[in-house]
Amino acid sequence: MDQGKVNAFLERSVADLAATDAAGSVVVGHRLGLYRALARGPVTPAEFAGRTGCHVRYLTEWLRGQAAGGYVGFDASSGRFFLSEEQAFCLADPEGPNVPAAFLVALGMLRAEPRITEAFRTGAGVGWHEHEEDVFVGCDAFFRPGYAASLVPEWIPALEGVEAKLVAGARVADVGCGLGSSSMLLAEAFPRSSVVGFDYHEQSIALARERAAERGLGGRVVFEVASAQSFAGEGFDLVTMFDCLHDMGDPVGAARRVWEALAPDGTWLLVEPLASDRVEENFTPVGRLYYSASTFLCVPSGLSQPGGCALGAQAGEAAIRGVLADAGFTRFRRAAETAFNVVFEVRR
Repeated sequence: MDQGKVNAFLERSVADLAATDAAGSVVVGHRLGLYRALARGPVTPAEFAGRTGCHVRYLTEWLRGQAAGGYVGFDASSGRFFLSEEQAFCLADPEGPNVPAAFLVALGMLRAEPRITEAFRTGAGVGWHEHEEDVFVGCDAFFRPGYAASLVPEWIPALEGVEAKLVAGARVADVGCGLGSSSMLLAEAFPRSSVVGFDYHEQSIALARERAAERGLGGRVVFEVASAQSFAGEGFDLVTMFDCLHDMGDPVGAARRVWEALAPDGTWLLVEPLASDRVEENFTPVGRLYYSASTFLCVPSGLSQPGGCALGAQAGEAAIRGVLADAGFTRFRRAAETAFNVVFEVRR
């Protein structure tokens, strides 16, 4: 045994354990608005207590731990902690990368560990609706900035003829819409189009309706409880699915329903996690993140549904292409790509 390799592995384990433990502190900072408060300017712990109304001893430990992890800066000469512009963008701006929302999802899904452990033994599924609210609220908050940055400016223009239809007035179905952020982005950007968001999760649909009303979208976007295999309507010019096909127990059935629901010249905008067909090429930090989330969320979700398929978050293009071909689609291409997602244009 090589002791140097042992030490190197232990160093990595300590780093992972420190990051895991720090997730709770990130979520505390998110829930209490500590990052937003710190973004207002450098503070000592006592000054921060006055700014936030929180207990100075807790804040002291929180600030020191955040600084140790590189999430917060520290000026030793003044004893003040601060956020750089870049840190504030990632941690305190809900329109930025919204890093705390990802940690909210992580803590939420990890609370299901006893059930997931038992599912390993039995092969049973754990449905999306069986997780805590932090999971689906956090997912929406984390993915929304990326959709806001890319959906209308980049992904829609990358689709053949779709933007012109939306500008003129098109019928859109957003399947697996969750809390409806993607649906509302489309409705706001293309006021002549009508958007219907579908999701099987009643609590998500209830929240989507509340948010649409708050944003004054009225009848331009509506939300309905329905599965991807049974949502209503035909003649849609555009059907969208964002990061959800791989969670479905019957993805072929969902794809067939999309085929039926599309107008003859309609387009399916399918967004999935970026993954290689070669497993070893997914052994990256992003791949590790996706595999972990898939173990707790995506695979259990698929196994909980009729059909029992479990593509997982790193299914790869070949697996997705196979699902679409089995459903009858003949036209399939990569339209766009980000560090986290791949965007497919699918047609009959």
